[in-house]
Amino acid sequence: MWRKAEKTLIGLPTENGHASTIALVGDDVLMAWFGGAREGEPDVDIYGTRRVGGRWEEPRLLAGEPGLPHWNPVLFAEGERVDLFYKAGHTIPGWHTRRMRSTDGGRTWTRPAELVPGDAGGRGPVRNKPLRLRSGRILAPASVETAETWNAFVDISDDGGESFRASPFVPLWRAGGEKPETGGPEPMPVRGKGVIQPTLWQSEDGCVHMLLRSTEGFILRSDSADEGESWLPAYNTGLANNNSGIDLTRAGDGRLFLVMNPVSGNWAARTPLALLVSVDGGASFRPVLNLEMDPGEYSYPAILSRGNTLYISYTWRRLKMAFWQIELEPLDGERGEGR
Repeated sequence: MWRKAEKTLIGLPTENGHASTIALVGDDVLMAWFGGAREGEPDVDIYGTRRVGGRWEEPRLLAGEPGLPHWNPVLFAEGERVDLFYKAGHTIPGWHTRRMRSTDGGRTWTRPAELVPGDAGGRGPVRNKPLRLRSGRILAPASVETAETWNAFVDISDDGGESFRASPFVPLWRAGGEKPETGGPEPMPVRGKGVIQPTLWQSEDGCVHMLLRSTEGFILRSDSADEGESWLPAYNTGLANNNSGIDLTRAGDGRLFLVMNPVSGNWAARTPLALLVSVDGGASFRPVLNLEMDPGEYSYPAILSRGNTLYISYTWRRLKMAFWQIELEPLDGERGEGR
């Protein structure tokens, strides 16, 4: 499946760090995360580093407002233009989304600005990278959390990412409620809070799909036939989920690569961490590589692909960031359907 797999651990300038994100700019790799004394503390800011010529630079502060916790950075690069989205706020329901932009590949940045004026609760990408569709539309995988419910949606941009409008929530069949109408797979009854933190891909037929972190012990899925304007009720993939982050990339040959903790149970262990592949458009996945097997927390992965190369980052015990570069073997007469 792969020719070469290389892992690097990146030290942090703070006591604690979490929720990395990566982007490719030419031959360089950008990485960002949030760090401070502990998640949710007022000293938690956004930090980043860059890999140039195979060497990681010293991490540096990218964004921070004194006394305000920062969360979940997301990098999105197209050429030399890079957007950095992140959340700021003392509580998750009170999150505001900030954006900074670089036009020189992440070397310099604009000042932070609101992504959506007056936003409260968090708009734009909540943890995983946006997806540019073949039509040019950009979808940002989004979700909101209250004390009672979690809901997912996409933020839609038809002007190159300058402005966003929210889609309806992904329909959920909440326990005790009315079963939603569906023209697709049987919805999964949701007994916990719900779903958050989607990861997206587009198939050859133009449909868009999302996998979702959930409180139900499994990864849920939804599909859209109208570029994110509406979504099927969420249904069960059968893939274990420990109520922790997941991420996926669609390689150029149609294969889907998913990084996840293959552990079932709400708030279950965040180890091991595994890479899986689908060659049937997401209908099924099989293991490729165990990235981590030891006790501890290995979580919140981010994954990108370019050609036959995968780039993966994740939280390593909240003490470091881990990075893998994996050179894949090309398919031997086996092509993913991308459906």
